[in-house]
Amino acid sequence: MATASTKSSADLSRRDISILAAASILSLGIYLAASALYLRLGFPLDDSWIHLTYARNLALRGEWAFLPGVPSAGSTAPLWSALLAIGFFLRLAPYVWTYFLGGLFLFALAAFAETSARRLLTSYRPRFPLIGLFFVFEWHLTWSAGSGMETLLHAALVTMSLILLTESSPRPLTLGLLTALSVWVRPDGLTLLGPAALTLALRSKPASSLTRFFIGFGFLFGMYLLFNLMLSGNPFPNTFYAKQAEYTLWQAKPLLEKLGLAFLQILTGPSLVLLPGAVIWLVKSVRARDWGTLAGMIWFAGYVLIYALRLPPYQHGRYLMPAMPILFLWSLLGLAKTFQKAAARPMVGLMRMGWVVVVALVTVGFVGLGARSYAQDVALIETEMVATAKWVDANLPPDALVAAHDIGALGYFDHHELIDLAGLVSPDVIPFLRDEARMAEYLNQRGADYFVAFPNLYPQLAARAEQVFSTKGAIAPMLGGENLSVYRWRAR
Repeated sequence: MATASTKSSADLSRRDISILAAASILSLGIYLAASALYLRLGFPLDDSWIHLTYARNLALRGEWAFLPGVPSAGSTAPLWSALLAIGFFLRLAPYVWTYFLGGLFLFALAAFAETSARRLLTSYRPRFPLIGLFFVFEWHLTWSAGSGMETLLHAALVTMSLILLTESSPRPLTLGLLTALSVWVRPDGLTLLGPAALTLALRSKPASSLTRFFIGFGFLFGMYLLFNLMLSGNPFPNTFYAKQAEYTLWQAKPLLEKLGLAFLQILTGPSLVLLPGAVIWLVKSVRARDWGTLAGMIWFAGYVLIYALRLPPYQHGRYLMPAMPILFLWSLLGLAKTFQKAAARPMVGLMRMGWVVVVALVTVGFVGLGARSYAQDVALIETEMVATAKWVDANLPPDALVAAHDIGALGYFDHHELIDLAGLVSPDVIPFLRDEARMAEYLNQRGADYFVAFPNLYPQLAARAEQVFSTKGAIAPMLGGENLSVYRWRAR
């Protein structure tokens, strides 16, 4: 157990905090500047606009709804949507407040990682908060900070929970509350039950610890279940069920192919050269019988496996990003541990320093590559989803019923009644998400007037409809995609 003096020496100084705060502003600022110069500010995901639509309706109408007057459980991250709602009260939404939250959680995650590293490895006492700076500039994390999504909030809660397990007294009640709070951000926070229960069961007084843990967890998690049941009649958000149905083709792929693609997203960047550090920290944890860290490592492997089995690692593996910070921290601790003792031979010291230099160069190099990727992602959403939503709002009859697969920007910028072909706010389509014949019958039954989709997503529906608009944006074809189209639907 850490002594009071150890804890005190692990605290960040005002200078450290100032450095990390300034670096967070700089890092996110680079990405936002790249986006503004490439086209304009925006968000790299259509889902960002889903959260903002829920947030706006909560702030301005006092209702939890995507479509005004129609309560729904289409937000995967209720806590994040609620935080975004503050921006509408302050009149700083949708951009300023959302970017502020992203930058805030980037800084918080970096500061927590730096503090945790100093506590877990007492020999790590740098002149600058090096591990925190790595977190600030790691491109997956900066991309997440500017994404308008809940990713970094979830990552912070996951990292805090797993680090708490490494303490000799992991504070079960606090751990239970953190675990349940993570579920309010993403349903996959439930996976933290495994490492938490395992670690507490292996510590002293397991019955008492587990009881306190489940009291803390059960309180917030019970409220979460009640929240969803009142909105939709189901215990989890509609997205939890819709995603399972939408990616059945991915789920049929060979396991090794899916795992390879998942790890490719994780290792694209400095984590590839950091990976030996994770192995070093694993060996150290086995020798020290550090059950909390080992439980966290088992969790990480299981988390990646679950997502590889169920969902494709598209959009830079954004569903895997909440698990990346703890891997980065283990890897950096392993790297720092190699400097714990003076090298017996100068060549060993040179190799260690060379490793540090390579990590630094790769991290800095990916700042530029990540900013460019972020700018292109924003431009894609702006020229396809946002442009289409604004066209639909300006050109279709006010009473038209519009069906669409990507509803984020449409919900925010358009004012037509919507049918959600992805099932987030229209859960009745989930059983036949990929059955175009049944989808056509459904559109006929609902009396849809138009539908909006990428042509290759619903080729049969597109073939029997009349195209009335195509964005003709240059970004989507350049990135290997196609232009979003609006079709006039004709019932047959």
